[in-house]
Amino acid sequence: MADAIATEIDSPLDEPRLVTESGVDARVASIVGPTLMDLGFRLVRVKSSGRNGYTLQIMVERPDGTFTVDDCEVASKAVSPVLDVEDPIEKAYHLELSSPGIDRPLVRVSDFARWAGHLAKVEMEIPVDGRKRFKGFLEGVAGDKAILRRDDAAKDEVARVELPIADVGEARLILTDELVREALRRAKAAGRAPEDADEDVPMTDDGAPSPAANDEDTDAAAPSGARPARRWSGNAKGNGAKPAPKGRR
Repeated sequence: MADAIATEIDSPLDEPRLVTESGVDARVASIVGPTLMDLGFRLVRVKSSGRNGYTLQIMVERPDGTFTVDDCEVASKAVSPVLDVEDPIEKAYHLELSSPGIDRPLVRVSDFARWAGHLAKVEMEIPVDGRKRFKGFLEGVAGDKAILRRDDAAKDEVARVELPIADVGEARLILTDELVREALRRAKAAGRAPEDADEDVPMTDDGAPSPAANDEDTDAAAPSGARPARRWSGNAKGNGAKPAPKGRR
């Protein structure tokens, strides 16, 4: 008997991520994850890039998907000194801590269930039916698989696919007006939307547009009226970059 499709499942603080990093990013994730959990937050993603010299981006959220400006400040002040002590990156870097944003990465089973009904794109590490890239509407979760209905399937192709979440390389929501409205509605329901939030103003689940809206792999531009992302940049000393050890500048 096939597993029933779930669109609402428990999402405890310690729910494991099935979509994870490799290399230096994985090392950073192992360092900051426990610190964030002690504060009631959980890690979404770590991603390093050559932006601004070298930028380390850490995405964080509460189990309900929200993350406020105050949360961001608290998490930043806790994470920065831990990274200074462990020193996982052997060069100067710019630390950026932010909420997942509207077009957020999907990294846990609950993410694929929570955002059922919304458009997403998924890239698999292991092909499914001969394909690695999928785009369509999430329908929920059946066991350990995400159910997605492709919006680009040809007439002779099966539109509904089951994607093993453990084999996902990268997945994220695609920015749409419907997603923006739903993100704001959920933030209001959780009591974490800004007091001046307007349902007609595009916002993230934490009250701001996605930091990923400027990523190169984003399919859609942020709707007009979008506000800056909830993010904190700098290091524990607030000077914007981690000093490189002697001989490495």
